[in-house]
Order: sequence, then structure tokens, then C-alpha cells
Amino acid sequence: MPAVSARIELVLDCRDPDRLVAFWCAALGYREFGRAGQYRSIVPDAGDSPKLIFQAVPETKAVKNRMHLDLIAGDIEAEAERLLALGATRTSAEAISEHGARWITMTDPEGNEFCICAA
Repeated sequence: MPAVSARIELVLDCRDPDRLVAFWCAALGYREFGRAGQYRSIVPDAGDSPKLIFQAVPETKAVKNRMHLDLIAGDIEAEAERLLALGATRTSAEAISEHGARWITMTDPEGNEFCICAA
């Protein structure tokens, strides 16, 4: 089988890419990478995590994301508090425990769902 040379980048449609760039850079320790038209991209300061691209679109988010980000943290409650201060919204009052895993569901400033999962 030939070696795979592809890598993943994630693209998120949004109304205000500059607002989400600021939020996700602070949330993930990323930095802004580039801008072109309606696109903004961010990359990690270190490591090989995927590039995130924010694409401005005219419509607002209407339904649940088909894919979401999971952020892995040692203390999910402390991480939730940090992200709340950055503009996130907590959507689960209590941490959810299921199948030996524990997480908190949240949304970014435009309502895109993500989870903070216990390491």
C-alpha cells in the first residue's frame, strides 16, 4: 500500500471569521496564519495539530454541527471556566459521563458546538 501523504485541515463556515480567529487562537494557543478574501486561517504555535480555516458565509448557523472539535484537558471544569471568559457558552450544566469518558459540551461565540474532554 502506498504511503499516505495527505493531511487534514478543518474549515468552519461562520459569519464573523475575525471574531472566531480571536476566540480559537486564545482557546487553542494557535496564531493567525493568513487571510485571503473571506478566509482566515490559524495554526498551532507548536506541534502538528491541524490548521483551522474560517470561511465567511452570509447565513447564520441553523442546526447542530455534523462534526465538532473535542478539546482534551486535565481539568475540564477549569478549562470550561477559561473558555467561558473568552466568550464560549456552556450547554451542559453538569459534566457528562458515558462509556468511561467525561466531557462538557459548549459552543463558541457563533454557536458552533465543541466538547472539553477529560484527558
